[in-house]
Amino acid sequence: MKPNRPGILHRFANATDDGANGSGVETSMNGAEDDTTLVRLAQAGDAAALGLLLSRHEAQMRAVAVSLLGYGPDAEDAVQDAVMIALSRIGEVRDPAAVGAWLRAIVRNNCRMVLRAARPLPVAEPEWFALPGGSPAPEEALDRGALRDWVWHAIDGLSEPDRLVILLRYFSDASSYEQIAKLCGVPVGTIRSRLSHARRKLADGLRASADAAHADASAASDARWREGRDMLGAAMRGEWERVVRDSWWPDAEMLVPEVGLRGDRDFAVHGMTTDLEHGVRQRMRNVVASHDLLIWETDLISPPDDPEHCPPGALWLHVLDGGRVRRMTLFHPVPPRQDQRPAAA
Repeated sequence: MKPNRPGILHRFANATDDGANGSGVETSMNGAEDDTTLVRLAQAGDAAALGLLLSRHEAQMRAVAVSLLGYGPDAEDAVQDAVMIALSRIGEVRDPAAVGAWLRAIVRNNCRMVLRAARPLPVAEPEWFALPGGSPAPEEALDRGALRDWVWHAIDGLSEPDRLVILLRYFSDASSYEQIAKLCGVPVGTIRSRLSHARRKLADGLRASADAAHADASAASDARWREGRDMLGAAMRGEWERVVRDSWWPDAEMLVPEVGLRGDRDFAVHGMTTDLEHGVRQRMRNVVASHDLLIWETDLISPPDDPEHCPPGALWLHVLDGGRVRRMTLFHPVPPRQDQRPAAA
């Protein structure tokens, strides 16, 4: 059965109501020369041009997905994930005339991730975070693009459940539907529905704010990064109890869904203290924040005499209330397969 729900591409196509954007780019444009114009405008921060560009290539992108996955939600997810990837990476396109091939390559890679999965899970390749070693963190990759502030403004406008699934899917290592479901404590089917709703709302937000000025998203991100680094550094010096006392609500709770554990602040302090006593150390690797949601991703460093003591990394999901932690969920994600990214066009 054909997927018939309106996708992000369709909604981007309606970024303007008069058939042209503020730069005078007509919707009737066609050919490689017109792609070049749209790409250059999009790279300069023109949201409507990006919407027209994505809309023009929607049919071919969906044809690639259907040819590999057949009609159904997996194919639709592969296309919509490709749109999310294009938002962050349009600035990397070197040959604007070949942007169509670049978009189709992203869809093809997403589909291959589904076909290669050990289980039949609809996991597309979330390339905002599946970056080669030494590459910037996800928010830093987004910082390189002229559309960074526009995208983060739209993300911040989502409801908490929608923001949570978007942040986990596209900005964390807990990116598969199964892992997101475990973190959120709901079935996989619910996560698929939430992501579909979140992507539609995000497209609406992007369309509505395409011509607006947006605050610099990097300042808040940098502040959260410094705060997280300082807090984790204090924990490594044995000051975690003070950190928890100063930044968590007295009735805050900690969850460890992988083993079904739940506890209070003392439970959190005891866990960190035990890890330190066993020689485990942590190093901050990534911080993602949006209003009352804060994600830390850390590298776990096992003691030299027990190199398999702990998993390679941890994800700390904080739900904030008035700037203090109301709930923290600790999770150990399985990183996505590090496949080759499609080369920039």
